[in-house]
Amino acid sequence: MANWNLSVLADSAVLILSELLSNAALHAKVTPEQAIETYYVRRREGLRIEVHDGSAERPQPRPADLEAPTGRGLLLVEALADEWGVADRDGPGKVVWAALSVRDAASSAGGGSGRD
Repeated sequence: MANWNLSVLADSAVLILSELLSNAALHAKVTPEQAIETYYVRRREGLRIEVHDGSAERPQPRPADLEAPTGRGLLLVEALADEWGVADRDGPGKVVWAALSVRDAASSAGGGSGRD
């Protein structure tokens, strides 16, 4: 991100990527043989983070149970990203993505609700 002059997005990007990867590993029901691929895509206004997996099951945000050890990942993604969503990919599976923009990074975390 430093090479793209996007260091201001690094903390949010790493947390979002961590949450999207965790969701893919825990909830997408992919076998260890099915690859989970990650991408950072440079955009003119910022960064798009993509996690590709082999499962067609779409993530479903749900109210977090205060007693449960899981269930907050997509809430964090939604709070940090300007927008996020799910798209079909070429071949089996899906792409879960989140976008961050530089213009909003200095003021506060975005409130993404954009979903495909």
